Amino acid sequence: MSQWDKKRETMYHYDVTAHIYDMRYAEEQKAKFLAAFKNIKMEKLGLVLDVGCGTGLLFEHVAYKAETVVGVDVSKQTLLKAREPSKRFLNTHLVLADADNLPFAENIFNHVFAFTLLQNMPEPAATLKEIKRIAKTNAFIMVSGLKNIFSQESFEKILQDVGLRITALESEGLKCSVAICKKLLN
Repeated sequence: MSQWDKKRETMYHYDVTAHIYDMRYAEEQKAKFLAAFKNIKMEKLGLVLDVGCGTGLLFEHVAYKAETVVGVDVSKQTLLKAREPSKRFLNTHLVLADADNLPFAENIFNHVFAFTLLQNMPEPAATLKEIKRIAKTNAFIMVSGLKNIFSQESFEKILQDVGLRITALESEGLKCSVAICKKLLN
């Protein structure tokens, strides 16, 4: 399957299931968020990017502490659903874009969240490099990797290979591993 075919399949899947996504996955996603939050200071988050934001479940947890939150997703239907939670916060913006080609300048985001993303990407390392590109040096980058796709060792290796320093790794009671990383100098 070509990279574009995998991305098109992912878009279709999330477009078709957007209307039931929150009902099926809200609790699971919240558990991932909380695992990450216990490892970072949630005071002033600055400019936050949620790559693969889906229906915007993360917004209510970070928007009140961030200067601006930008949600990016490749699925138009999930972004349409994300408009509802984003309406509650004047500092939340949505962008239809591919995680491998983010429409942002280098080194601008203070915090980047990429939950439930890597398993949908044809080349997870390329996606992580793109995320690293738009994150500031010493930015926190929170990434999840499903345990049935990535062993803990392979998950850690891919993060380290792209130049991310893992500061914490949470997986107990989760279907995934949640890595809290820092972007190292380029």
